[in-house]
Amino acid sequence: MIGTITKRAVDALAPAAANTFLWDRELPRFGVKCTPASAKVYIVQYRTGRRLRRYTIGRHGAPWTPDLARKEALRLLALVASGIDPAAAKLAGRTAPSVRELAARVRTEHLVKRRAATRIEYERLLRLHILPALGSLAVADVGRPDVAKLHHALRKTPAQANRVVAVLSKIMNLAERWGLRADSSNPCRHVERNREQRRARFLSTEELGRLGQVLAQAARGPLTLPARRKKAPAVTVTVSPYALAAIALLIFTGARRGEILGLRWADVNLERGVLHLVTSKTGAPVVYLNAGARAILDRLPRVARNPYVIVGGRAGAHLVNLKDPWQVIRRAAQLEGVRLHDLRHTHASVGAAAGLGLPLIGALLGHTQAATTQRYAHLAADPVRAAAELVGARIAKALEA
Repeated sequence: MIGTITKRAVDALAPAAANTFLWDRELPRFGVKCTPASAKVYIVQYRTGRRLRRYTIGRHGAPWTPDLARKEALRLLALVASGIDPAAAKLAGRTAPSVRELAARVRTEHLVKRRAATRIEYERLLRLHILPALGSLAVADVGRPDVAKLHHALRKTPAQANRVVAVLSKIMNLAERWGLRADSSNPCRHVERNREQRRARFLSTEELGRLGQVLAQAARGPLTLPARRKKAPAVTVTVSPYALAAIALLIFTGARRGEILGLRWADVNLERGVLHLVTSKTGAPVVYLNAGARAILDRLPRVARNPYVIVGGRAGAHLVNLKDPWQVIRRAAQLEGVRLHDLRHTHASVGAAAGLGLPLIGALLGHTQAATTQRYAHLAADPVRAAAELVGARIAKALEA
């Protein structure tokens, strides 16, 4: 039936054996449906092509009044006039994947191609931060305010907050690639990152000398570590020869810890003097072995049925924990606060001090981007500065004469 949809008219609708409809006289295609169970629902009816659609606005009562439902019907009919099907859009929104579902796809299609360390870090950040905050949101609905709020919530751990946004940004880029978000809609763009203090510790020549002495002592037998407290007994510790070899190789090659620990004998070519780092995070770069690195590998015993160079405690496995042996070595060498990764920085700093340019240092370290090598720029300038001082001193001497 047709009439003016008012509160009185809607309240007067009585249930019947089948659905009954009241269509509005003032706004065609806007109506109220009354079900046999006495439910009264505001609807809009329209055509898309040859298909007749009914879109449910909402149930009669708070918040849907006749006036509010009529305004919504006008908005929906305007969308239909512009070629948009509101019912199809609503269904698409209902079936759109959530961030939690996107994360599951990222695991099966993206992370399986990445290194174990990368997978572990993604899983950690997803589990602790991203999914608790955004997991229930539809992928297309995640906006910049959501990301900024998450980043701000982690302000007490600035570096961690930046890592979370970096991982989320990668996930959103994948969502764009898979057609789950519009192109160039990554909500992580323009979210201001926290300023981080880059740690780049380089061992001095004197510190390298102390480290070399301790490594040599540990190779000959147990190390006696000084007591941490007065009247406490000294501690004697034996370090595995494979752990010692790993530390020495980190110094001589400048490789990453995971690259050395995961190194297989099949990847070592002593005849050509190269390592093929198939476990590297930048692909499979070649590391050219200097005499020091070759000597370490030459005298390192191989273990039957174990393919790895740096042998661990488990049969057929490589060493996993290099942190504890390093703690012993650096304590004996009085290098408190020096990280294993600082050995890589030290390798680069020695090259810079020898006059090697930044592109060559980047090639030694396997950097894929020049910006990564820029932290050594001030070191690479030192030989040039020394040469300038030498030339200036001789010119000054000549002018005085």
